[in-house]
Amino acid sequence: MMVFVNLLIVVCMVLMLIRLFAGPTLYDRVLALNVFGTATVLLIAAMGFLAERPEFLDIALLYALINF
Repeated sequence: MMVFVNLLIVVCMVLMLIRLFAGPTLYDRVLALNVFGTATVLLIAAMGFLAERPEFLDIALLYALINF
């Protein structure tokens, strides 16, 4: 189940990269970059849960603060 969730997050990230580079307006590109950062935080947290490494949550929180 978690592998499927990680795969969906990666697919979402690929779609956001497409929107980031092909966005017609600056607003679309900024929003895509923000969603990409949020999906990255989710991916790091999910990978930590999958690998049973709770310290990944700290890394995800640090990345979320940098993304903000």
